[in-house]
Amino acid sequence: MAKYLLLKHYRGAPAPSNDVPMDRWTPQEVSDHIQYMRDFAAKLEQTGEFVDAQALAPEGTWVRYDGEGRPAVTDGPFAETKDLIAGWMVIDVDSYDRALELAAELSAAPGAGGRPIHEWLELRPFMSEPPTITE
Repeated sequence: MAKYLLLKHYRGAPAPSNDVPMDRWTPQEVSDHIQYMRDFAAKLEQTGEFVDAQALAPEGTWVRYDGEGRPAVTDGPFAETKDLIAGWMVIDVDSYDRALELAAELSAAPGAGGRPIHEWLELRPFMSEPPTITE
C-alpha cells in the first residue's frame, strides 16, 4: 500500500475545466458538491483506501522565520493568486494507477448546473523510508 495526497485547487477565475467559479454557485450546487465529496470518502472508507480529508477556509497567513527570532507574518492568500488550496484527501492504495483512477473520479465532482467540474487535482505520493542497507 502507498499513501497519496489528493490536493484540491480552487480556481477563483473561470477556467476551461470549470466555467463558473464556486463563489457563483447556488447554495444547492455547493451542497451537491460537498455531498459528492462525502459520498466519495464513504466509498473509500468501505474499501479501506480512505485515510483522511479536510476542506480548508479561503483565509490564510504566511509565516516564516525573520532571522531575528520573530515570525514574519503576512496575510494571504493574495488577490493575484489564481487558485487556492481548497482542501485535501489522503488515500492509501495498492498502486499508482489506482491513485490516478480515484483522482480522476474525484475530479468529476459536480459544480454549476450539476455538471462535473473536471477539477485539476495534484496527486502527491508520501515520502517513504529510504531503503535500509544490510550486509
